[in-house]
Amino acid sequence: ILDAPGHKNYVPNMISGASQADIGVLVISARKGEFETGFERGGQTREHVQLAKTLGVSKLLVVVNKMDDPSVQWSKERFNEIEKKIIPFLRSCGYNVKKDVQFLPISGLLGSNLKDRVLKSVCPWWDGQCLFEALSAIEPPVRDRNGLFRMPLIDRFKDMGTVVMGKIESGTVRRGDNLVVMPNKVNVKVVTVYRDSNEVNLARPGENLRIRLSGIEEEDISPGFVLSGISRPISAVLEFDAQLQILELLDHKAIFTAGYKAVLHIHAVVEECEIIELLQQIDPKTKRTMKKKVLFVKSGDVVVARIQVNEAICVERFEDFPQLGRFTLRDEGKTVAIGKVVGLPTASDME
Repeated sequence: ILDAPGHKNYVPNMISGASQADIGVLVISARKGEFETGFERGGQTREHVQLAKTLGVSKLLVVVNKMDDPSVQWSKERFNEIEKKIIPFLRSCGYNVKKDVQFLPISGLLGSNLKDRVLKSVCPWWDGQCLFEALSAIEPPVRDRNGLFRMPLIDRFKDMGTVVMGKIESGTVRRGDNLVVMPNKVNVKVVTVYRDSNEVNLARPGENLRIRLSGIEEEDISPGFVLSGISRPISAVLEFDAQLQILELLDHKAIFTAGYKAVLHIHAVVEECEIIELLQQIDPKTKRTMKKKVLFVKSGDVVVARIQVNEAICVERFEDFPQLGRFTLRDEGKTVAIGKVVGLPTASDME
C-alpha cells in the first residue's frame, strides 16, 4: 500500500507512488464544502485522477469518506450527488466507468464499511461490498512474463553492496542474472533478490523488489534509471516524439508552443524538458491528423510534439511498454499535459 497526502505540495510523491500501483483508491470527502473544494477547477481531486490514469492505474475505487459527518449522516442523496458529478470527469480522463470504477461509502474515523460491511441500522440503502472485499475482488493486470526485462529504479542505498528498489514492469529476474543499468550502460550481476523482506530465487512482473547488485556503486545510480536485459536494453534518449493531451494551461502561459519548458514525469524519472517542435495537431473527435501546420495549441487540444531533455533518460514507445511510455508534464506545480511516447530517434538520428 502506497499512501500519498492530497495536498498539492505532495503531488511528486503521489506520482512516484501511483507509478508503482495497479489499483487506485481515490478518497473523497463527503463533508459539505470539502468535496466541492477538491473537485472544482484547480482542486487536487482532478489532478490526482488525471495522474493516476496517465501513470497506468487502470482500476479505481472511489471511496466517499466522512459519511458519518453531521452534514452528511450517511445520506444516499449526497453519495449519489458526488457520484453523478465525478463520473463525467472520470470518463474524460479515459476510465471505463462501468468496467474499471467502483464507488463505495465509508467512514474512516469509525471504520465503517472498511473491513466489514456497514450495518443496515447505520446505512440502510447500501447493499454493496466493503472496501476490503472490493479490493480482493479486483483482478490485477496481466503482464508479460516472457517479455524483455524492464525494472525502473525508484531508489538505491548501500547495504553490503549496492541495493536498488523498483517494480518489474516486464520479464522476470533470478539470482545470478547478468543485466545492464541504463542509461549509463553499466553491466551488473544480480546477487540477491528480496520481495518484502524475504529472499527469493525468482521474481515476476508486477512485483516490487529490492535487488542487491555487484559491479556498480550506489552513487552511479539515480531514480529513473532502468535495470534492463542485456540483449535488447531500454532506449536512452535526449529527445522523443509524443502525443500530448493538453489539460489546463497556466493562466499566464495560456498557449503551448515550441520553446515551452516544463517538468517531465515518466515512470520514476523527473527531468526538465523543452518542447522543440509541434509536429501535428490531432482532432480529438475524429482522432485524425489535421492538415494545417500547427504553431501553437491551447487547453483541451491534442498535439504530437518533439520533446527534448538535458540528460539522457530511459523511455519506451507506449505501444511496446505502456508503463514506460506514458508521462505527465507539470509546470509551476500543476499538471498541464498528459502524454504517451509515440516515436524514438533511430541510432542514425542520435549520432
